[in-house]
Amino acid sequence: MRAWRVTRPGPITSGPLTQHEESVPTPAPGELLVRVLACGVCRTDLHVASGELPTRRPAVVPGHEVVGVVEGSGPGSTAVEGGEFAPGDRVGVPWLRHTCQRCRYCARGAENLCPDSQYTGWDADGGYADYTTVPADYALPLPEGYSDAELAPLLCAGIIGYRALRRASLPAGGRLGVYGFGASAHLTTQVALAEGARVHVMTRGTGARNLAADLGAHSVQGAADPPPEPLDSAILFAPAGDLVPTALAALDRGGTLAVAGIHLTRIPPLDYDAHLFQERQVRSVTANTREDARAFLRVAGRHRLRVSTVAYALDEADCALADLAAGRVVGAAVLLPDVPGRRTGSG
Repeated sequence: MRAWRVTRPGPITSGPLTQHEESVPTPAPGELLVRVLACGVCRTDLHVASGELPTRRPAVVPGHEVVGVVEGSGPGSTAVEGGEFAPGDRVGVPWLRHTCQRCRYCARGAENLCPDSQYTGWDADGGYADYTTVPADYALPLPEGYSDAELAPLLCAGIIGYRALRRASLPAGGRLGVYGFGASAHLTTQVALAEGARVHVMTRGTGARNLAADLGAHSVQGAADPPPEPLDSAILFAPAGDLVPTALAALDRGGTLAVAGIHLTRIPPLDYDAHLFQERQVRSVTANTREDARAFLRVAGRHRLRVSTVAYALDEADCALADLAAGRVVGAAVLLPDVPGRRTGSG
């Protein structure tokens, strides 16, 4: 099978990914073997490839927005015990891959904070390949009515955006600010709109602004521009720490800013009166729980989300990451193993 590995972590222009021909993986006890039908290209993959996230597994296969078909299983998996998944089922392989289920965080339902948590495409090989594996207990059922390419971004961009929206404590009918408008933001905006929010998008790039307006945002402006009304809540999707003071200053009294990224550049000094007084607050977002994932996918099943995707062949994974790094992807990039390559972009 084909697999891309991060063999030289560094700037995308330095070529950190290399493609290999290797054997199909053997699922361990409790794991499913999954043939990859589509794999989303997430900004976290960019952080793994560039070395902005520390190496957990040398030469890892990135990719954690995997839609695939169950082809087999290791001993003790639910696929052979009459459980949720069986050979031939379409299944989602997400970011969260393992938690200990014993620590105090897991015990209180916060498994996303588990010190022993492991992640697909960082601690274990992911979906930039023809096949991958997933512990059956962490695989996800998928909603009907979406193509493989449309489902892929839901499995991280959608899930983490959903958790960020909940962390932002948006009141019913509230005013939400969205900073940055990529794969996650364009899905989260639709969920917020479906729930009755007024959404204001602050982002750079003409394509992203046009998509935000097309999806129904109440206003669209530059990344550092003030929204037209005070915000009850805001979500920072862009990995730009200099936008934290900007977003906090746009909040109304009692407002909450949720920072959705796994990586963020340095935050400038905050002014207490301008940014935090009147009970404005900032919260980070760390991964997600399995219940977050299942709850979001139920929402996606009820509300047919419009998923904006740009298709790349699996052989073009390096190009897809280069285009993402350069801001050339509007919506979500998705690798499709069976489509012919174009070799677009700068990879």
